[in-house]
Amino acid sequence: MSNIDAELDRLIAPGRVHRRIYTDPAIFELEMDRIFGAAWIYVGHESQIKKPGDYFATRMGRKPVVLVRDEQGAVRVIHNQCAHRGAMVVATDQGKAAEFICCYHGWTYHLDGRIKAVPLNHGYPQGFDTKNPKMAMLPVPRVKSYRGFVFASDASDGPGLEEWLGHMTTSLDDMIDRAPEGEIEIAGGVFKHAYDGNWKVYFENLCDAAHPLFTHRSSIDAAQQQSDDVHSDGAGEIAIRQMRQNGAPYSFWESQVGIWTYPNGHSYLGDYHDDAKLVAALKDPVFREYIAALERKKGKAEAKRVLEVRRWNSNIYPNVSLMSQFQQLRVVHPIAVNRTVVHSYSFRLKGAPDQMFRNTISFANIVNGTGSLVLTDDLEIYNRLEMGMSSEGSEWLQIGRGYQSDVGDAHGGRRGKNSTSEVYIRNMLDAWLGLMTKGHAAPVRAAS
Repeated sequence: MSNIDAELDRLIAPGRVHRRIYTDPAIFELEMDRIFGAAWIYVGHESQIKKPGDYFATRMGRKPVVLVRDEQGAVRVIHNQCAHRGAMVVATDQGKAAEFICCYHGWTYHLDGRIKAVPLNHGYPQGFDTKNPKMAMLPVPRVKSYRGFVFASDASDGPGLEEWLGHMTTSLDDMIDRAPEGEIEIAGGVFKHAYDGNWKVYFENLCDAAHPLFTHRSSIDAAQQQSDDVHSDGAGEIAIRQMRQNGAPYSFWESQVGIWTYPNGHSYLGDYHDDAKLVAALKDPVFREYIAALERKKGKAEAKRVLEVRRWNSNIYPNVSLMSQFQQLRVVHPIAVNRTVVHSYSFRLKGAPDQMFRNTISFANIVNGTGSLVLTDDLEIYNRLEMGMSSEGSEWLQIGRGYQSDVGDAHGGRRGKNSTSEVYIRNMLDAWLGLMTKGHAAPVRAAS
Protein backbone atom coordinates (compact mmCIF):
# COMPACT_ATOMS: atom_id res chain seq x y z
CA MET A 1 0.00 0.00 0.00
CA SER A 2 1.35 3.41 -0.97
CA ASN A 3 1.46 6.43 1.32
CA ILE A 4 -1.15 8.09 -0.83
CA ASP A 5 -3.78 5.41 -0.16
CA ALA A 6 -4.94 7.08 3.05
CA GLU A 7 -5.59 10.30 1.12
CA LEU A 8 -7.65 8.97 -1.79
CA ASP A 9 -11.00 8.99 0.04
CA ARG A 10 -10.50 12.64 0.92
CA LEU A 11 -10.00 13.74 -2.70
CA ILE A 12 -13.66 13.31 -3.65
CA ALA A 13 -16.51 14.98 -1.78
CA PRO A 14 -20.20 15.54 -2.56
CA GLY A 15 -20.32 17.79 -5.60
CA ARG A 16 -16.58 18.46 -5.84
CA VAL A 17 -13.24 16.81 -6.56
CA HIS A 18 -9.68 17.76 -5.67
CA ARG A 19 -7.56 18.78 -8.64
CA ARG A 20 -4.77 16.41 -7.53
CA ILE A 21 -6.47 13.43 -9.16
CA TYR A 22 -5.75 15.10 -12.52
CA THR A 23 -2.24 16.38 -11.81
CA ASP A 24 -0.45 14.08 -9.32
CA PRO A 25 1.98 11.67 -11.06
CA ALA A 26 1.81 9.27 -8.10
CA ILE A 27 -1.97 8.99 -8.47
CA PHE A 28 -1.57 8.38 -12.20
CA GLU A 29 0.82 5.50 -11.53
CA LEU A 30 -1.74 3.93 -9.20
CA GLU A 31 -4.41 4.32 -11.91
CA MET A 32 -2.29 2.35 -14.36
CA ASP A 33 -2.16 -0.52 -11.87
CA ARG A 34 -5.58 -0.40 -10.20
CA ILE A 35 -7.78 0.75 -13.08
CA PHE A 36 -6.08 -0.11 -16.35
CA GLY A 37 -4.49 -3.18 -14.76
CA ALA A 38 -7.75 -4.52 -13.35
CA ALA A 39 -10.82 -3.31 -15.26
CA TRP A 40 -12.05 -4.64 -18.60
CA ILE A 41 -10.18 -2.62 -21.25
CA TYR A 42 -11.36 -2.37 -24.86
CA VAL A 43 -8.54 -3.61 -27.12
CA GLY A 44 -10.06 -3.88 -30.58
CA HIS A 45 -12.73 -5.29 -32.88
CA GLU A 46 -12.78 -8.75 -34.41
CA SER A 47 -13.07 -7.22 -37.89
CA GLN A 48 -9.47 -6.03 -37.44
CA ILE A 49 -8.29 -9.66 -37.20
CA LYS A 50 -10.54 -11.51 -39.63
CA LYS A 51 -8.27 -14.46 -40.47
CA PRO A 52 -5.62 -16.56 -38.68
CA GLY A 53 -2.38 -14.60 -38.51
CA ASP A 54 -4.07 -11.19 -38.56
CA TYR A 55 -2.91 -9.00 -35.68
CA PHE A 56 -3.51 -5.54 -34.25
CA ALA A 57 -1.07 -3.89 -31.86
CA THR A 58 -2.53 -1.67 -29.16
CA ARG A 59 -2.20 -0.82 -25.44
CA MET A 60 -3.90 -1.59 -22.17
CA GLY A 61 -3.07 1.60 -20.32
CA ARG A 62 0.63 1.95 -21.11
CA LYS A 63 1.23 -1.78 -21.60
CA PRO A 64 1.75 -2.75 -25.24
CA VAL A 65 -0.33 -5.79 -26.22
CA VAL A 66 -1.22 -7.62 -29.42
CA LEU A 67 -4.73 -8.64 -30.41
CA VAL A 68 -4.28 -11.65 -32.72
CA ARG A 69 -6.23 -14.50 -34.29
CA ASP A 70 -4.16 -17.64 -33.80
CA GLU A 71 -3.67 -20.64 -36.11
CA GLN A 72 -6.90 -22.25 -34.90
CA GLY A 73 -8.89 -19.03 -35.34
CA ALA A 74 -9.12 -18.17 -31.63
CA VAL A 75 -9.00 -14.52 -30.57
CA ARG A 76 -6.10 -13.85 -28.19
CA VAL A 77 -4.50 -10.88 -26.47
CA ILE A 78 -0.82 -11.30 -25.57
CA HIS A 79 1.68 -8.94 -23.98
CA ASN A 80 3.97 -7.39 -26.58
CA GLN A 81 7.20 -8.29 -24.81
CA CYS A 82 9.98 -10.72 -25.67
CA ALA A 83 10.78 -13.22 -22.91
CA HIS A 84 14.52 -12.84 -23.60
CA ARG A 85 15.50 -9.22 -22.90
CA GLY A 86 12.07 -7.61 -22.70
CA ALA A 87 11.99 -5.87 -26.08
CA MET A 88 8.67 -5.02 -27.73
CA VAL A 89 8.25 -7.64 -30.46
CA VAL A 90 5.50 -6.26 -32.73
CA ALA A 91 6.28 -2.75 -33.92
CA THR A 92 3.71 -2.27 -36.71
CA ASP A 93 0.15 -1.24 -35.94
CA GLN A 94 -1.54 -3.99 -37.89
CA GLY A 95 -0.68 -6.80 -40.26
CA LYS A 96 -0.52 -10.52 -40.93
CA ALA A 97 2.13 -12.95 -39.71
CA ALA A 98 2.76 -16.67 -39.43
CA GLU A 99 4.85 -16.05 -36.31
CA PHE A 100 6.25 -13.19 -34.24
CA ILE A 101 10.01 -12.62 -34.34
CA CYS A 102 11.89 -10.30 -32.00
CA CYS A 103 14.24 -8.08 -34.01
CA TYR A 104 16.79 -7.95 -31.17
CA HIS A 105 18.02 -11.57 -31.00
CA GLY A 106 15.56 -13.47 -33.15
CA TRP A 107 13.50 -15.23 -30.51
CA THR A 108 10.42 -16.49 -32.34
CA TYR A 109 6.91 -17.03 -31.03
CA HIS A 110 3.74 -18.84 -32.09
CA LEU A 111 0.69 -16.64 -32.62
CA ASP A 112 -0.59 -17.60 -29.16
CA GLY A 113 2.65 -16.32 -27.61
CA ARG A 114 4.42 -19.65 -26.95
CA ILE A 115 8.10 -19.83 -27.84
CA LYS A 116 8.71 -21.42 -31.21
CA ALA A 117 12.48 -21.07 -31.63
CA VAL A 118 15.47 -19.68 -29.70
CA PRO A 119 18.73 -19.04 -31.59
CA LEU A 120 21.92 -20.10 -29.79
CA ASN A 121 19.92 -22.23 -27.41
CA HIS A 122 22.86 -23.54 -25.42
CA GLY A 123 24.91 -22.70 -22.34
CA TYR A 124 22.00 -21.42 -20.26
CA PRO A 125 21.91 -22.29 -16.54
CA GLN A 126 19.95 -25.19 -15.14
CA GLY A 127 16.23 -24.47 -15.11
CA PHE A 128 16.19 -22.64 -18.43
CA ASP A 129 13.26 -24.24 -20.25
CA THR A 130 11.66 -22.77 -23.36
CA LYS A 131 8.59 -24.93 -22.67
CA ASN A 132 7.96 -23.14 -19.39
CA PRO A 133 4.61 -21.34 -19.91
CA LYS A 134 5.99 -18.30 -18.13
CA MET A 135 8.66 -17.99 -20.81
CA ALA A 136 6.51 -16.59 -23.59
CA MET A 137 4.80 -13.52 -24.92
CA LEU A 138 2.47 -13.96 -21.99
CA PRO A 139 -1.30 -14.01 -22.49
CA VAL A 140 -3.48 -11.40 -20.83
CA PRO A 141 -5.35 -13.38 -18.13
CA ARG A 142 -8.88 -12.70 -19.35
CA VAL A 143 -10.13 -11.98 -22.87
CA LYS A 144 -13.77 -11.79 -23.90
CA SER A 145 -15.61 -10.58 -26.95
CA TYR A 146 -19.06 -9.04 -26.87
CA ARG A 147 -20.59 -9.21 -30.36
CA GLY A 148 -17.17 -8.61 -31.92
CA PHE A 149 -15.95 -5.94 -29.48
CA VAL A 150 -12.91 -7.44 -27.73
CA PHE A 151 -12.09 -6.54 -24.13
CA ALA A 152 -9.26 -7.81 -21.93
CA SER A 153 -8.40 -7.66 -18.24
CA ASP A 154 -5.00 -8.09 -16.62
CA ALA A 155 -6.76 -9.24 -13.45
CA SER A 156 -7.10 -13.01 -13.14
CA ASP A 157 -10.46 -12.69 -11.42
CA GLY A 158 -13.24 -10.18 -10.93
CA PRO A 159 -16.61 -9.51 -12.60
CA GLY A 160 -17.17 -11.01 -16.03
CA LEU A 161 -17.31 -8.75 -19.07
CA GLU A 162 -21.08 -8.63 -19.39
CA GLU A 163 -21.40 -7.98 -15.67
CA TRP A 164 -18.89 -5.13 -16.01
CA LEU A 165 -20.69 -3.65 -19.02
CA GLY A 166 -24.15 -4.02 -17.50
CA HIS A 167 -26.78 -1.97 -19.32
CA MET A 168 -24.11 -0.49 -21.60
CA THR A 169 -24.24 -3.64 -23.71
CA THR A 170 -27.26 -1.91 -25.26
CA SER A 171 -25.02 0.81 -26.72
CA LEU A 172 -22.84 -1.84 -28.37
CA ASP A 173 -26.02 -3.58 -29.54
CA ASP A 174 -27.21 -0.29 -31.02
CA MET A 175 -24.04 0.01 -33.11
CA ILE A 176 -24.42 -3.52 -34.51
CA ASP A 177 -28.20 -3.62 -34.86
CA ARG A 178 -28.04 -0.66 -37.23
CA ALA A 179 -26.36 -2.91 -39.83
CA PRO A 180 -28.98 -4.53 -42.06
CA GLU A 181 -26.93 -7.75 -42.12
CA GLY A 182 -26.23 -7.60 -38.38
CA GLU A 183 -22.48 -7.20 -38.83
CA ILE A 184 -20.10 -4.24 -38.74
CA GLU A 185 -16.43 -3.77 -39.53
CA ILE A 186 -13.81 -1.16 -38.79
CA ALA A 187 -12.78 0.47 -42.07
CA GLY A 188 -11.38 3.68 -43.46
CA GLY A 189 -8.23 4.07 -41.36
CA VAL A 190 -7.68 5.75 -38.02
CA PHE A 191 -7.29 9.30 -36.72
CA LYS A 192 -4.67 9.71 -33.98
CA HIS A 193 -4.35 12.80 -31.87
CA ALA A 194 -2.68 13.72 -28.59
CA TYR A 195 -3.16 16.43 -26.03
CA ASP A 196 -1.33 17.70 -22.96
CA GLY A 197 -3.78 16.77 -20.25
CA ASN A 198 -5.15 13.99 -18.08
CA TRP A 199 -7.05 11.06 -19.61
CA LYS A 200 -10.09 11.56 -17.38
CA VAL A 201 -10.99 14.99 -18.79
CA TYR A 202 -11.58 13.44 -22.22
CA PHE A 203 -14.38 11.24 -20.92
CA GLU A 204 -15.77 14.06 -18.80
CA ASN A 205 -16.08 16.23 -21.90
CA LEU A 206 -17.79 13.71 -24.19
CA CYS A 207 -21.04 13.65 -22.20
CA ASP A 208 -20.91 17.33 -21.24
CA ALA A 209 -24.02 19.00 -22.66
CA ALA A 210 -23.20 22.38 -21.11
CA HIS A 211 -19.97 23.12 -22.99
CA PRO A 212 -20.89 23.17 -26.74
CA LEU A 213 -22.53 26.60 -26.67
CA PHE A 214 -19.24 28.16 -25.52
CA THR A 215 -16.44 25.80 -26.56
CA HIS A 216 -17.66 25.32 -30.13
CA ARG A 217 -18.63 28.93 -30.80
CA SER A 218 -16.42 29.18 -33.90
CA SER A 219 -17.90 26.12 -35.65
CA ILE A 220 -21.41 27.13 -34.57
CA ASP A 221 -20.95 30.54 -36.20
CA ALA A 222 -19.52 28.96 -39.36
CA ALA A 223 -22.46 26.53 -39.64
CA GLN A 224 -25.03 29.23 -39.01
CA GLN A 225 -23.51 31.34 -41.78
CA GLN A 226 -23.68 28.39 -44.22
CA SER A 227 -26.59 28.77 -46.62
CA ASP A 228 -28.89 25.74 -46.92
CA ASP A 229 -28.98 26.38 -50.67
CA VAL A 230 -25.27 25.60 -51.02
CA HIS A 231 -24.73 22.09 -52.38
CA SER A 232 -23.32 19.65 -49.85
CA ASP A 233 -23.03 15.88 -49.62
CA GLY A 234 -25.08 14.04 -47.01
CA ALA A 235 -22.33 13.93 -44.40
CA GLY A 236 -21.65 17.63 -44.82
CA GLU A 237 -25.29 18.34 -44.11
CA ILE A 238 -25.17 16.07 -41.05
CA ALA A 239 -22.06 17.82 -39.74
CA ILE A 240 -23.46 21.31 -40.33
CA ARG A 241 -26.68 20.28 -38.59
CA GLN A 242 -24.72 19.02 -35.59
CA MET A 243 -22.62 22.19 -35.43
CA ARG A 244 -25.80 24.27 -35.49
CA GLN A 245 -27.29 22.07 -32.81
CA ASN A 246 -24.27 22.78 -30.60
CA GLY A 247 -25.47 26.37 -30.60
CA ALA A 248 -28.92 25.50 -29.29
CA PRO A 249 -30.00 27.36 -26.13
CA TYR A 250 -29.98 25.68 -22.73
CA SER A 251 -33.73 25.14 -23.05
CA PHE A 252 -32.99 22.59 -25.79
CA TRP A 253 -30.34 20.75 -23.78
CA GLU A 254 -32.59 20.67 -20.73
CA SER A 255 -35.69 19.37 -22.51
CA GLN A 256 -34.68 17.45 -25.64
CA VAL A 257 -31.48 15.70 -24.46
CA GLY A 258 -30.83 13.29 -21.59
CA ILE A 259 -27.87 11.88 -19.65
CA TRP A 260 -27.89 8.36 -18.18
CA THR A 261 -25.26 6.73 -15.94
CA TYR A 262 -24.63 3.17 -14.78
CA PRO A 263 -22.39 1.28 -12.33
CA ASN A 264 -18.68 0.91 -13.15
CA GLY A 265 -18.41 4.45 -14.52
CA HIS A 266 -20.42 4.08 -17.74
CA SER A 267 -22.75 6.70 -19.20
CA TYR A 268 -24.42 7.88 -22.37
CA LEU A 269 -25.78 11.15 -23.72
CA GLY A 270 -28.66 11.12 -26.17
CA ASP A 271 -31.80 12.80 -27.36
CA TYR A 272 -35.30 11.49 -26.82
CA HIS A 273 -37.04 9.73 -29.69
CA ASP A 274 -39.38 11.80 -31.81
CA ASP A 275 -41.05 10.30 -34.91
CA ALA A 276 -40.79 13.72 -36.57
CA LYS A 277 -37.01 13.32 -36.69
CA LEU A 278 -37.30 10.10 -38.67
CA VAL A 279 -39.84 11.65 -41.01
CA ALA A 280 -37.48 14.56 -41.65
CA ALA A 281 -34.66 12.13 -42.42
CA LEU A 282 -36.77 10.50 -45.13
CA LYS A 283 -36.05 13.52 -47.32
CA ASP A 284 -32.58 12.01 -47.80
CA PRO A 285 -32.75 9.38 -50.60
CA VAL A 286 -29.78 7.49 -49.11
CA PHE A 287 -31.54 7.23 -45.75
CA ARG A 288 -34.70 6.00 -47.48
CA GLU A 289 -32.63 3.32 -49.22
CA TYR A 290 -31.03 2.40 -45.90
CA ILE A 291 -34.40 2.05 -44.13
CA ALA A 292 -35.64 -0.17 -46.97
CA ALA A 293 -32.58 -2.43 -46.58
CA LEU A 294 -33.08 -2.54 -42.80
CA GLU A 295 -36.75 -3.45 -43.17
CA ARG A 296 -36.01 -6.18 -45.73
CA LYS A 297 -33.58 -7.88 -43.36
CA LYS A 298 -35.20 -7.21 -39.97
CA GLY A 299 -38.84 -6.40 -40.64
CA LYS A 300 -40.58 -3.07 -40.15
CA ALA A 301 -41.12 -3.42 -36.42
CA GLU A 302 -37.48 -4.20 -35.64
CA ALA A 303 -36.23 -1.51 -38.04
CA LYS A 304 -38.44 1.01 -36.26
CA ARG A 305 -37.11 -0.10 -32.85
CA VAL A 306 -33.50 0.24 -34.01
CA LEU A 307 -34.01 3.72 -35.42
CA GLU A 308 -35.81 4.92 -32.29
CA VAL A 309 -32.59 4.48 -30.26
CA ARG A 310 -30.96 7.90 -30.39
CA ARG A 311 -27.72 7.79 -28.42
CA TRP A 312 -24.88 10.18 -29.13
CA ASN A 313 -21.79 9.52 -27.02
CA SER A 314 -21.71 6.27 -25.02
CA ASN A 315 -18.76 6.06 -22.60
CA ILE A 316 -17.66 2.59 -21.54
CA TYR A 317 -15.29 3.17 -18.64
CA PRO A 318 -12.36 3.49 -18.62
CA ASN A 319 -11.14 3.69 -22.22
CA VAL A 320 -13.68 3.62 -25.06
CA SER A 321 -16.49 5.85 -26.32
CA LEU A 322 -18.76 5.21 -29.29
CA MET A 323 -21.22 7.17 -31.40
CA SER A 324 -23.54 4.44 -32.67
CA GLN A 325 -25.71 6.74 -34.82
CA PHE A 326 -22.62 7.90 -36.72
CA GLN A 327 -20.60 4.66 -36.56
CA GLN A 328 -17.67 6.24 -34.70
CA LEU A 329 -15.49 4.81 -31.92
CA ARG A 330 -12.76 6.52 -29.88
CA VAL A 331 -10.16 4.76 -27.72
CA VAL A 332 -8.25 6.57 -24.98
CA HIS A 333 -4.60 5.70 -24.27
CA PRO A 334 -3.13 7.40 -21.15
CA ILE A 335 0.58 8.11 -21.56
CA ALA A 336 1.39 10.25 -18.53
CA VAL A 337 -0.52 12.23 -15.94
CA ASN A 338 -0.54 15.18 -18.38
CA ARG A 339 -0.35 13.40 -21.74
CA THR A 340 -3.09 11.41 -23.53
CA VAL A 341 -3.41 9.85 -26.98
CA VAL A 342 -6.79 9.13 -28.62
CA HIS A 343 -7.44 6.88 -31.63
CA SER A 344 -10.68 7.34 -33.60
CA TYR A 345 -12.18 4.68 -35.87
CA SER A 346 -15.15 4.42 -38.24
CA PHE A 347 -17.38 1.41 -38.86
CA ARG A 348 -19.06 0.15 -42.02
CA LEU A 349 -22.60 -1.21 -41.64
CA LYS A 350 -22.81 -4.36 -43.74
CA GLY A 351 -25.83 -4.36 -46.00
CA ALA A 352 -26.23 -0.57 -45.90
CA PRO A 353 -25.90 1.60 -49.04
CA ASP A 354 -22.29 2.42 -49.95
CA GLN A 355 -23.03 6.13 -49.55
CA MET A 356 -23.76 5.53 -45.86
CA PHE A 357 -20.12 4.60 -45.27
CA ARG A 358 -18.88 7.54 -47.36
CA ASN A 359 -21.05 9.74 -45.13
CA THR A 360 -19.51 8.11 -42.05
CA ILE A 361 -16.00 8.91 -43.26
CA SER A 362 -16.97 12.47 -44.16
CA PHE A 363 -18.54 12.90 -40.72
CA ALA A 364 -15.34 11.61 -39.10
CA ASN A 365 -13.28 14.15 -41.03
CA ILE A 366 -15.58 17.05 -40.28
CA VAL A 367 -16.36 16.32 -36.61
CA ASN A 368 -13.74 13.92 -35.17
CA GLY A 369 -10.81 14.46 -37.51
CA THR A 370 -7.56 16.04 -36.40
CA GLY A 371 -8.22 19.07 -38.60
CA SER A 372 -11.90 19.42 -37.80
CA LEU A 373 -13.55 22.56 -36.51
CA VAL A 374 -15.02 20.64 -33.58
CA LEU A 375 -12.14 18.52 -32.24
CA THR A 376 -9.64 21.38 -32.30
CA ASP A 377 -11.91 23.35 -29.93
CA ASP A 378 -11.95 20.44 -27.49
CA LEU A 379 -8.17 19.97 -27.68
CA GLU A 380 -7.75 23.61 -26.73
CA ILE A 381 -9.97 23.04 -23.70
CA TYR A 382 -8.03 19.94 -22.59
CA ASN A 383 -4.79 21.89 -22.71
CA ARG A 384 -6.33 24.80 -20.81
CA LEU A 385 -7.59 22.38 -18.17
CA GLU A 386 -4.07 21.05 -17.68
CA MET A 387 -2.56 24.53 -17.42
CA GLY A 388 -5.29 25.77 -15.07
CA MET A 389 -5.26 22.75 -12.76
CA SER A 390 -1.48 23.05 -12.42
CA SER A 391 -1.73 26.63 -11.17
CA GLU A 392 -2.13 27.90 -7.61
CA GLY A 393 -5.85 28.54 -7.93
CA SER A 394 -8.72 26.70 -6.27
CA GLU A 395 -7.81 23.23 -5.06
CA TRP A 396 -11.36 21.92 -5.35
CA LEU A 397 -13.19 21.63 -8.68
CA GLN A 398 -16.99 21.81 -8.77
CA ILE A 399 -18.95 18.86 -10.19
CA GLY A 400 -22.23 19.41 -8.33
CA ARG A 401 -24.63 20.61 -11.02
CA GLY A 402 -27.78 18.50 -10.79
CA TYR A 403 -26.73 16.85 -7.53
CA GLN A 404 -30.06 17.48 -5.80
CA SER A 405 -32.26 16.66 -8.78
CA ASP A 406 -30.75 13.45 -10.22
CA VAL A 407 -33.17 10.53 -10.26
CA GLY A 408 -32.97 6.75 -10.38
CA ASP A 409 -32.98 4.66 -13.54
CA ALA A 410 -34.84 1.41 -14.15
CA HIS A 411 -31.60 -0.38 -15.08
CA GLY A 412 -29.72 0.25 -11.84
CA GLY A 413 -28.17 3.61 -12.63
CA ARG A 414 -28.98 7.28 -12.22
CA ARG A 415 -29.82 9.96 -14.72
CA GLY A 416 -29.89 13.70 -14.66
CA LYS A 417 -33.21 15.47 -14.52
CA ASN A 418 -31.81 17.08 -17.66
CA SER A 419 -28.69 16.58 -19.75
CA THR A 420 -26.71 19.43 -18.19
CA SER A 421 -26.38 17.53 -14.91
CA GLU A 422 -22.80 16.57 -14.01
CA VAL A 423 -24.02 13.18 -12.78
CA TYR A 424 -21.81 11.41 -15.36
CA ILE A 425 -18.66 12.93 -13.80
CA ARG A 426 -19.75 11.98 -10.30
CA ASN A 427 -20.53 8.49 -11.56
CA MET A 428 -17.09 8.04 -13.13
CA LEU A 429 -15.43 9.27 -9.96
CA ASP A 430 -17.45 6.79 -7.90
CA ALA A 431 -16.02 4.04 -10.10
CA TRP A 432 -12.56 5.61 -9.91
CA LEU A 433 -12.61 5.69 -6.11
CA GLY A 434 -13.90 2.15 -5.84
CA LEU A 435 -11.21 0.74 -8.12
CA MET A 436 -8.46 2.80 -6.51
CA THR A 437 -9.36 1.89 -2.91
CA LYS A 438 -11.39 -1.32 -2.92
CA GLY A 439 -10.37 -3.09 -6.11
CA HIS A 440 -13.85 -2.78 -7.62
CA ALA A 441 -16.00 0.07 -8.86
CA ALA A 442 -18.41 1.55 -6.34
CA PRO A 443 -22.16 1.48 -7.01
CA VAL A 444 -23.84 4.60 -8.36
CA ARG A 445 -24.50 6.83 -5.37
CA ALA A 446 -27.82 8.45 -4.70
CA ALA A 447 -27.93 12.18 -4.08
CA SER A 448 -28.37 12.99 -0.40
